[in-house]
Amino acid sequence: MPPILEERVSLRGFNTFGVEARARFFCRVRGADDLAALAAEPRLVGLPRLVLGGGSNLLLTKDFEGLVIKVEVPGVRDVGAADGAWHVEIGAGENWHDTVERLLAMDRPGLENLALIPGRCGAAPIQNIGAYGLELAERFASLTAWDLETQQAVRMSTAECDFGYRESAFKRGLAGQRVILSITLALPIKWQPVAGYADVAHELKAHGTQRPTAREIFDAVVAIRRRKLPDPAVVGNAGSFFKNPIVSRDEHRALIAHHPSLVGYPLSGGRVKLAAAWLIDAAGLKGATRGRAGVFEKQALVLVNRGGATGAEILALAREVQEKVAEKFGIWLEPEPVIV
Repeated sequence: MPPILEERVSLRGFNTFGVEARARFFCRVRGADDLAALAAEPRLVGLPRLVLGGGSNLLLTKDFEGLVIKVEVPGVRDVGAADGAWHVEIGAGENWHDTVERLLAMDRPGLENLALIPGRCGAAPIQNIGAYGLELAERFASLTAWDLETQQAVRMSTAECDFGYRESAFKRGLAGQRVILSITLALPIKWQPVAGYADVAHELKAHGTQRPTAREIFDAVVAIRRRKLPDPAVVGNAGSFFKNPIVSRDEHRALIAHHPSLVGYPLSGGRVKLAAAWLIDAAGLKGATRGRAGVFEKQALVLVNRGGATGAEILALAREVQEKVAEKFGIWLEPEPVIV
């Protein structure tokens, strides 16, 4: 049965900012056959396409005059073991956090540091999601995607995905060309905790936990995120709106000379990752409100919809944040969400 193509669909319920925008065409897909069927639809010829998962890394600033593809591919299954890891294939439409918890119940730990990250599993490699000392790339084996140009399924390795800090090939050369159908993760058979990140270490210590299990790390991460971040079901947001900027060691020294309390984390190659939240706070914008949009009071990295904000209002606030941080520190913050 071919997929149903809907017209003039509201996207308000499909983005976690909760902003109103409409799609000229909208279609839910559950596999490669649905995507192949869309290619034969004459009304879609030449139209732009927007691939949508959970809408948690998206800011809509206007109606989308093209096709919105809502990915709803299901499934979680073991597919064997190799190189000291369990391999698990996950449908792109599965909820990320629910999958992390489900895998723990299946005795497949390894993703617990990435608990409570909103969105769908197919979006995880696009953003190379990461938190609390772990990135998806460290647990990644491969993925299957549908190429919209060749109309064929392709399998991609870690190298082909070209992961970087909140980056991948899907945000660069392959942007708009491929729709992820499933991901295969490599979860360590000999699991070891990743508990060195300061927030996680403090949370575990507060509970007297010295040798944490995967479930205890999962619970710690969930507790931290719930304290720091607003629930999108209550306050519209897309999580961290800006990337933490990375500077050279010399740039870091120059900044520290003028701002001794600047927060940064050393990286390989003589680089330093700066805390964007600290920069925004120091620029005087934490908790700021501009009309119906604001900077979250508990975490300056998060922009929020205080009720009825448009995507354009949120984007204007984001631009103000960028400009004021640049004026004070000479650093231009880069947004994480896709802005349409």
